[in-house]
Amino acid sequence: MELVGGCYEQILFGFAVRPGEYSFLGSHCQSAEGERGGLAWIFLRASTCLFLLETIEPLSTQHQSICITSHKNWMPIPDFTHHAHTASLSAVAVNNRYVVTGSRDETIQIYDMKKKIEHGALLHHNGTITCLEFYGNAHLLSGAEDGLICIWDTKRWECLKSIKAHKGHVTSLSIHPSGKLALSVGTDKTLRTWNLVEGRSAFIKNLKQNAHIVKWSPSGEKYVVVVTNKVDVYKLETASVSGAITTEKRISSVRFITDSVLAIAGDDEVIRLYDCDSQKCLCEFKAHENRIKDIYSFEKEGLQVIITASSDGYIKLWNLELDKIQDSPSLLCEVNTKARLTCLAVWLDRTSETKENPDNAATSSYGNRVNEDEQPLITRKKKVCWTDDSDKSAKGDRQVTPKKRKSEGAQQKKKTKLQSSK
Repeated sequence: MELVGGCYEQILFGFAVRPGEYSFLGSHCQSAEGERGGLAWIFLRASTCLFLLETIEPLSTQHQSICITSHKNWMPIPDFTHHAHTASLSAVAVNNRYVVTGSRDETIQIYDMKKKIEHGALLHHNGTITCLEFYGNAHLLSGAEDGLICIWDTKRWECLKSIKAHKGHVTSLSIHPSGKLALSVGTDKTLRTWNLVEGRSAFIKNLKQNAHIVKWSPSGEKYVVVVTNKVDVYKLETASVSGAITTEKRISSVRFITDSVLAIAGDDEVIRLYDCDSQKCLCEFKAHENRIKDIYSFEKEGLQVIITASSDGYIKLWNLELDKIQDSPSLLCEVNTKARLTCLAVWLDRTSETKENPDNAATSSYGNRVNEDEQPLITRKKKVCWTDDSDKSAKGDRQVTPKKRKSEGAQQKKKTKLQSSK
């Protein structure tokens, strides 16, 4: 299991989380010679392990560290830090093999987590990447400020379909669990339903204000639309609002814990859990010292785990007991990245991958019309080890100029290997 988080400082963090017995991790850091792109290499000694990391600011002026605290034998171990983009990270998504990140630099970067290498870059959009979501292991949807939603084949990394989805920015999208439908919202005050089987618009609903989040429930029987500090709960059967939840401050992230329990985070330090049917607050607890930017959740070994990321630099893992949901979740572990976090995801290394329906929505009619001779909008594969001897050459190879980003041809760019602590 790997925690991945992006930040304003253009860094992608990776922390391997493994249950087990570990001694206390000190926060002493020793600087090493050499800087790369404003980043300095450091050694973080944790128990008997030695991790090679990067700090966000050069250590020539001050010592910095990544502080780790663990509880109940859950331990986040620093795995890699990668200068992923030339601007702040805005979105991250995962499937069984890949992690993809979007940025204000208009690119989508792909990372192969099995091989721990940078796989390439998708260069189709001409605006900040605002949302990314995988459907299974075969397809990725991306939305951006250029108003486009792109559907990508993750086998060949080709753009199967590019849809002019909104007149303004695409602010959020969500794929139905069946893969047949998708929802999107944008700055044109519309909620749009997409038929992914045919790759066309199915329904348009006008909203009174611009929505910035849309999310399907796990069963696909309901979905939520967030406008500023209000969450409207819709039923799929009627496509109408069945209830509304209002908070004091702007909502930054929502996550379905179950089909009826919704976690909401906003521009404050508190996580609130609501019943979507009654719209009652089931529980609230202070999770951070600053505003919370993103929430993620998963179930592992009978535990319902909530992960939160905040502007205070902390990523925290919480154990939520659903049968005692009125009680505050217990803290499993936390890590201080010392960065202004913006997005979060968890990559789960599943040994047996779930089989997809080959003729389901994701393998749609537009996918069959892809030109086999067409070059994908992705950089060429090549491994370059990250060491303190080769980091200067690696830096130059990772840079993507705006002119190159907007070209429709394939880019020739070296791949860099994600820094490992091993």
